[in-house]
Amino acid sequence: MKSVLFLIVLLPLAAGAADPSPSAAETGRSIKALSESDVAGYLAGKGLGLARAAELNRHPGPRHTLDLAAELALTPEQIAALQSQFRAMEAAAQTAGAELVAREAELDRLFARHHATPERVLALTAEIGRLHGLVRAAHLNAHVATTAILTPAQIARYVALRGYDKPGRVAAHDPSKHSA
Repeated sequence: MKSVLFLIVLLPLAAGAADPSPSAAETGRSIKALSESDVAGYLAGKGLGLARAAELNRHPGPRHTLDLAAELALTPEQIAALQSQFRAMEAAAQTAGAELVAREAELDRLFARHHATPERVLALTAEIGRLHGLVRAAHLNAHVATTAILTPAQIARYVALRGYDKPGRVAAHDPSKHSA
């Protein structure tokens, strides 16, 4: 009877210990906190979904707007302004993104070498947070600039083409409040 009771108590513990962490597959990453696609995205200045607050609230981004140039009947002046805005956004995001990746690598090395202290962790994570904010701001501000370049009718068309005009998805854009 004691052995049965012993097994009843230990069996769940043994079963739990045998389950690997979902993060176990990530131990081979060069920077543990970032996937290889995250690293590539930051270095290339990609959006990484950081501008959803703008995009899903009817503030078009320069890349998708340029992709839809014909459908939106963009003027040559609008295209030139959007291309310039996109290049500036991409450069700012790449610069901050490269620094962010470097600081994440530094944080990773700190832990790998067992040199982490509360002060060093706080300093590095604060800097990583600042850099992440700069990357995100570059993308969000590109949406602000794009919205200023487009007409209310073009924004409405963009919203429809991107599928954001479907009922129940997000609140409707009010072109009367647009300052383009």
